[in-house]
Amino acid sequence: MKNKISKTREKWKKELPPDQFEICFNHGTEPAFSGKYNDCKEKGVYICSCCGTKLFSSETKFDSGTGWPSFWKALEDDNISYKEDTGVGMIRTEVNCNKCGAHLGHLFNDGPQPTNMRYCINSVSLDLKKME
Repeated sequence: MKNKISKTREKWKKELPPDQFEICFNHGTEPAFSGKYNDCKEKGVYICSCCGTKLFSSETKFDSGTGWPSFWKALEDDNISYKEDTGVGMIRTEVNCNKCGAHLGHLFNDGPQPTNMRYCINSVSLDLKKME
């Protein structure tokens, strides 16, 4: 990806609300069923709340029953980076914004067809640009 954003953690901390900084740059997780996009049915494109990079389409959003917004496909593969995460005693795939490095959530292989993937994403990591 071109034009990656390179800011210090201190700069991000000054620019973002505490809950957004905690999740996006300390790899936190919002409580299940608490995020503003968990039950959202509006049409549009979900972008990174830190830098505005396009991440997911509402067309690939589904109700996974997990309490977090879930998508079966990324909008553009180059806009997301992946990293092995062994932080909670299991192996998971961490999903990050490839432009600014913000933590978005995790990827699991228990999603619906056609990909069988479930991007389980924190609402605070997203903003929805609604279709008109």
